[in-house]
Amino acid sequence: MSEIILYDLPSKGRCACGSPNAWKTRLLLNYKELPYKTEWVEYPDLAPTFKSLGLPPNEEGVPYTIPTIRDTKGRYIMDSRKIADELEKQHPEPSLHLDSPLLPKVEAGVLNMAAPLRPVMLPLIPRTRLNAVAVEYFERTREARVGMSLSQWEKEQGGEKAWEKAGPGFKEVGDMLRANGGPFLLGKTVSYADFVILGALQGFKRIDESFFERSIKIEPALKTLYDACSVWLERDDH
Repeated sequence: MSEIILYDLPSKGRCACGSPNAWKTRLLLNYKELPYKTEWVEYPDLAPTFKSLGLPPNEEGVPYTIPTIRDTKGRYIMDSRKIADELEKQHPEPSLHLDSPLLPKVEAGVLNMAAPLRPVMLPLIPRTRLNAVAVEYFERTREARVGMSLSQWEKEQGGEKAWEKAGPGFKEVGDMLRANGGPFLLGKTVSYADFVILGALQGFKRIDESFFERSIKIEPALKTLYDACSVWLERDDH
């Protein structure tokens, strides 16, 4: 087997990657210039597809998730960080700098930036991104997690108050990007931590372009990073 298979979620319209976690893996594949192809799996088909391949479920949380890969040795690996660890081991150059002390800080900062915006963004995903076959599954499973309909969640916790809550997270991430002179978190050296930020930005962008534009207006350092990584963002649909 000479080619990695990346399992990703399809979208309506032009089928392209929109999941923040899947983008972390796609970015590292593009960065390391590893040969791969994408196989698209709809939300309701994740569990039956991966069960049929013999994957054990995740020990915590959702049993089967995107991204998942089949590596060149025929092994299946699920979870973006586990994939990063394994591919870095197999292909150490160019390095992802997974040992950077900034990585856990960035992961926390991106969570502080993105989590408050979930009531704004998640209700839009069935409307803007999902094919009809996945809409019912997505709405049912997410409503079970938040304890109410997505429309009610959006009404009660979305809007401007959600963006206000996200403000400190944007500043936290922006401060880290500026600390070493940019454009990357490590200054002139790109790392997996940058891909964590980019994954969130691409997730925003695929839901609604205005969310991306608002994000880079709030924190211009995000636009600087995005532009510096543009070459690894180009391949998003195969």
